[in-house]
Amino acid sequence: MPRKHFRKYLPSHQSITGNRFIAWFGPWLQHHNLWHLHRRSVAGGVAVGLFSGLIPGPLQILTGVVLSIIFRVNLPVAALMTLYTNPLTIVPLYYLAYRYGALVTMSDEKHPMPTTFSTEGLPWKQWLPALFDWMIAMGKPLAVGLPLLAITLAALGYLLVDNAWKIYVRLAWQRRADVRFKK
Repeated sequence: MPRKHFRKYLPSHQSITGNRFIAWFGPWLQHHNLWHLHRRSVAGGVAVGLFSGLIPGPLQILTGVVLSIIFRVNLPVAALMTLYTNPLTIVPLYYLAYRYGALVTMSDEKHPMPTTFSTEGLPWKQWLPALFDWMIAMGKPLAVGLPLLAITLAALGYLLVDNAWKIYVRLAWQRRADVRFKK
């Protein structure tokens, strides 16, 4: 089972509670769902990570950690799932969010799509301000589409992982039953 493979890389409950840096946060990081791999915790971690990944700026992992503590879902999974947004995927995701928001607000004909985002000729220190200016130029469709896309991705991620986990467990039980009855 993949869970057994990942378990050797995750910290034990004793090492978490005994760590001096984590002990500073007290009981917040000591809930067992934050570190254990089971269906609801992992599916919730995927949902939190997908939701947090669309938050603008460098606060994605921090938001994923805070939300995983609040909802008591798997913290490492939530933090890792935020990494689906990166410099290569952020512009297509925000364009998709813009189109989603334009569809919901029915404002596609009123506000034409702003020019495409480009960092060509800009020093790397000006990339983030250029991205922020481009996002502001998109206006209401992006402001509506971004949270809607985040919620949609989170819900789809949760359902996908939850159902895949259930199917995997059913197949594993079926394989074990088949082996038992063949003997």
